[in-house]
Amino acid sequence: MEFTAENKQGMRAKWCSLGATLMEWHVPDRDGELTDVVLGFDEEAGYLSPDNQHFGATTGRYANRIAGGKFALNGVIYQLATNNGPNHLHGGVERSLDRVEWDAEAFDDNGARGVRFAYVSPDGEEGYPGELSLTVTYTLTDAGAMRIEYEATTDAATPVNLTNHTYFNLAGAGAATVLDHELRLDADNYTPKDATGIPTGEIASVEETPLDFRKRKRLGARIGEFTGHEADGYDHNYVLNGQIGTRRLIAELWEPESGRVLRCFTDQPGVQLYTGNFLWGQTCKAGQKYAKHSAVCLETQHYPDSPNQPEFPSTILHPGETYRQVCVYEIGVE
Repeated sequence: MEFTAENKQGMRAKWCSLGATLMEWHVPDRDGELTDVVLGFDEEAGYLSPDNQHFGATTGRYANRIAGGKFALNGVIYQLATNNGPNHLHGGVERSLDRVEWDAEAFDDNGARGVRFAYVSPDGEEGYPGELSLTVTYTLTDAGAMRIEYEATTDAATPVNLTNHTYFNLAGAGAATVLDHELRLDADNYTPKDATGIPTGEIASVEETPLDFRKRKRLGARIGEFTGHEADGYDHNYVLNGQIGTRRLIAELWEPESGRVLRCFTDQPGVQLYTGNFLWGQTCKAGQKYAKHSAVCLETQHYPDSPNQPEFPSTILHPGETYRQVCVYEIGVE
């Protein structure tokens, strides 16, 4: 099922119930011309295609990686699917949150227009303990923001780490690479990773590395300095400055030709910066081919592999608690 909304600026958005997914977001450039700036497919059925790389989806139950696809909780070892080399990625294979149909209801409330999605993940789905009840609410505001609110409750202790996996190209979906986009990211540190993408446990400074975006810089400025298992580009978790649980501006992304600028706000401890390293030219929306580095993701979330790394902020949700997260993507022009 698909849903659309439009704000007073003429921005248009489209979602589908498969994966509680953002399919389209048409935003004006500095001349007022509308362009769709997110990657995806024309119809919901496309999101079941092997060409889909989590485009625009709600990702979980655990976004990012869990080492070996296993974790211990309350004396029990849980084995999950290993769908990314030896590790578990983005909640699994067949019944991850991006692969299931969500209940959905559109709303229009005093200028706030959007869709509220709901899904109950049964105990044991994709190997996770507990029945997890989730809601994801997308709101397109008249101020030009896409607000994404997550809530979840459980009847048994379980890890929860949700994110939105929208791929942005502010020049327009299907345009050239994003390597000339410019990024500022409010993070002094990151989590170094091994060859399979699992954090080593260290918290390291971005100082004097290609990961330093504390000042506005082209995405492609130092991408060529990566070697070995990192050679494809950015796919790194940043340790965000500021207090966990407090929503703050963490990133700004500029596209100089169109004048579009995206600002990202979150209350989470981390963000995964991903530069579409494994896009391979698949044909998607409007017949467009998505080449390597033709989009960038800013996935606000907890750190990878937190269930196995007790020094990281906890991702365990207990009965009687409510998981809450807010992410806001705001697009304007300069």
